[in-house]
Amino acid sequence: MNITLINKSDSRGGAAVACERLNRALLHVGKRSRLLVQEQNLVNDKIENTSAGGLKKWADFSRFVFERLAFLPHERDKSVRYGFSLANTGEDLSGHPLVRGADVLHLHWFNQGFLSFEGIEKLLGLGKPVVWTLHDMWAFTGGCHYAGDCTRFRGTCGDCPMLRKPGPTDLSTQIWRKKRDLFKVAPITFVTCSQWLQQKALESGLLRDATVLSIPNAIDTRVFRPTARVELRQRMDLDPGTKFILFGAANVNDPRKGFPFLAEALRLLKLARPDEAIELVVFGKVRAETLRGLPFPTRSLGYLRSADQIADTYAFCDVFVLPSLDDNLPNTIMESMSCGTPVVAFRTGGIPEMVEHLETGFLAEPGSAQSLAEGLSQVLFEISPNKMRARARIKVQEEFSFDTIGRRYGDLYQRLSPST
Repeated sequence: MNITLINKSDSRGGAAVACERLNRALLHVGKRSRLLVQEQNLVNDKIENTSAGGLKKWADFSRFVFERLAFLPHERDKSVRYGFSLANTGEDLSGHPLVRGADVLHLHWFNQGFLSFEGIEKLLGLGKPVVWTLHDMWAFTGGCHYAGDCTRFRGTCGDCPMLRKPGPTDLSTQIWRKKRDLFKVAPITFVTCSQWLQQKALESGLLRDATVLSIPNAIDTRVFRPTARVELRQRMDLDPGTKFILFGAANVNDPRKGFPFLAEALRLLKLARPDEAIELVVFGKVRAETLRGLPFPTRSLGYLRSADQIADTYAFCDVFVLPSLDDNLPNTIMESMSCGTPVVAFRTGGIPEMVEHLETGFLAEPGSAQSLAEGLSQVLFEISPNKMRARARIKVQEEFSFDTIGRRYGDLYQRLSPST
């Protein structure tokens, strides 16, 4: 059986990381899998670019710009600029050899100029089984990737809070109708990375009658593994007595990642424990002014490209904190737990499916910096760290390993294409 995974990138963004890991998980369990991307950064013979030639990057960028420019007249303000996608332009992959030779097509994240509605329809028209893993809510909304407090996706959208001129038949309703018509072309098996997102999908006007399964992302537990912390800190010339709090995201300033809640929680933690040696470690893209004025010493590591370097960063820290108010199944939480580092995060989205309260970390009340500070205090100073670290590692090994997730998806493909 030949499986072709389709995603915009092989490394940029959480969906890209999850999709590339799934490709390796499928290969790990003996499946013939390939990853087809528009933007290739990794050198891997199991990953292919959609096309070659000197004009490709220009064409890809032009599609991205066209899709963004088309939304500008409609956006409420620039804070939602990348939170809403039109799928109005993209590539035609229906003739690509990896698509033609596939027994199962597996879609992932393809917005911002990779696939349009027309392009998806052409893929569905090939008559092959299609799986679509949802990494956010876009598949069942009128254009937004995360709806926040809005519940209009349960109907036909409209009156969209992201639009400059919301109304009963606004842009969100128009896109919603395009999706409704698209889903009539051929059956799609939808998969969500979390049970939380599965429930949201089944509540939606678009997917309430569809097949929606839940299979989490995979992680390579051989790369993300616990390391002897004392020796690691010695090698990195770090104070063995300092408590290190880690926070990271592709873009730290993304409002959805909730850094202001962390900043306030650190202030409260400093008031509660003024004499403790605590340091904040941050990785990912971040503006310098964001880190000014924090109550603890802070070191910014920038964008970490090496998986081994990322794993060591989790391993030398005492706790990973993620104050997201809206998140599916964050790779960062899975990575931290796989390295044996407990997590403090808000009890929201798919996070409670990963973090077991007071067992592998602390689930704070959503939007409460006070609760976040309490969680940091408990994990750093009050709960047995060795027990929590061991439990976090076991949780990942049992539920998110390459072997577990690769076989779950393999069984799904076999059910959809039993003759191959």
